[in-house]
Amino acid sequence: MNREEARVQGEIEQAIARGDFNDLPGAGKPLKLPSTHDPDWWIKQRLDEEDVDRDALLPVVVLLRREHEQRDETLRELPDEQSVREYADDFTRRVREDRAASPMARMLAPEMPADAAVERWRELRAEREEPVMPAPVVETAARRRSWWRRLLGGSSGDRA
Repeated sequence: MNREEARVQGEIEQAIARGDFNDLPGAGKPLKLPSTHDPDWWIKQRLDEEDVDRDALLPVVVLLRREHEQRDETLRELPDEQSVREYADDFTRRVREDRAASPMARMLAPEMPADAAVERWRELRAEREEPVMPAPVVETAARRRSWWRRLLGGSSGDRA
């Protein structure tokens, strides 16, 4: 055993003596090892236990395309035009970075022009706002008279 191995072994023994390895998750339980050699057994086990965010394993272009498909939900939440422009510019910057990192990629995420995003944001805001219903018109004698009769001083009972 060389010096480095001896140092590491000493550190492990000290940690055991302090109780650093007590009460670890899965302590005393057998490992679920596959029957055949699989170097990725541990990540597959973590995926089965849903201990890992599966989206983190997807290529960036897939995540960008998914974000683009859900852009209406994102735009709806933004408070003003400036925020929409900043979001669209940031999204387009990330798309361009992905394209530069993978120039031979077959799948591309679409860019999001800021002006188009603002226009869509306005449409979404217009849909969200409830239409204003005009107040019902109440017919009164004064309203029934035509404007030219009022000018001539006709009475409310005079109707043409």
